[in-house]
Amino acid sequence: MSENARYSSNAANESAVHPTVRTRGEREEAMTTDTANNSADERQRCENRERPLDNAHWADVLVQAMPYFKKWVGKVVVVKYGGNAMLNDELKAAVMKDLVLLNTIGVHVVLVHGGGPEINKMLDRVGKESKFVDGLRCTDADTMEIVEMVLSGKLNKEIVGMLLREGGKAVGLSGVDGGLIRAKKINNDKIDYGYTGEVTEVRPDIVASLLSQGFIPVISTVAVGEDGDTNRYNINADTAAAKIAVALHAEKFVQLTNVPGILRDTGDSSSLIARVSRAELESLVNDGTVAGGMIPKVECCITALAGGVKRTHIIDGRVPHSLLIEMFSDRGIGTMIY
Repeated sequence: MSENARYSSNAANESAVHPTVRTRGEREEAMTTDTANNSADERQRCENRERPLDNAHWADVLVQAMPYFKKWVGKVVVVKYGGNAMLNDELKAAVMKDLVLLNTIGVHVVLVHGGGPEINKMLDRVGKESKFVDGLRCTDADTMEIVEMVLSGKLNKEIVGMLLREGGKAVGLSGVDGGLIRAKKINNDKIDYGYTGEVTEVRPDIVASLLSQGFIPVISTVAVGEDGDTNRYNINADTAAAKIAVALHAEKFVQLTNVPGILRDTGDSSSLIARVSRAELESLVNDGTVAGGMIPKVECCITALAGGVKRTHIIDGRVPHSLLIEMFSDRGIGTMIY
């Protein structure tokens, strides 16, 4: 576009947005009107939330959801619950309700959780610095003790307790239990990551057994070493969740995060990419659309798909009941990678 054409376009846009020049009094009057309108809109939204659905609407909701209920009964769904998406108590409660509902109707749901912010908080409390290189935590022996205490001791049991309070059946596990997650030290000649490990094997027998008994397994991502290695390892929760999904032959792998999904423009939530294939992802990475912290999340989805998981999703855990919206409506939410 030429400079004149671009200027003309900008001028036209400006004219469309501001068709007339108003006096100060007119602007103040307009602002007062806008404020009143916004207040009225907010009151209406509150009334809509508080107003119960009538019988016809309830019936319509249930009829629309029924095919999805039938689709997911007996299927394995692995949900990775991110550290930054776990910070709001109300949203945590909503997620627990969603998981209990899934479990109640017969979906075999597995929850894998992280806890980076909580680990950082505990390290700060004891005066120990959190050290990261290329997005990975450097985990010395003292830090490993804190990681295991926070993930397997504190957060895991808190989540199990919340699920029980919502009427669910849940059991807390770490990757150490039953040798569920085996790992080895990350081999890097330049950087010593300490006890930060990479997954070498998932032995899902204990999880499959719990699912068959109607429990929700809640898994913290502390792993045990390979045969002969008794060390514990701190594992990236996204990676562990993807590999657990593969080992369980899951139908769906969902990452609950603190972002809307994959955005074409990270500053514009309306630029959400709702569906993308594995083939298309490569070009999105190459052109910089997928960058920063989104890259490892996308890589985990690719790992799951390559291992036989049929659908993977990155959805916004800050949206109440986003998991139910994704699974039981034709609207969907976030980004589906297939």
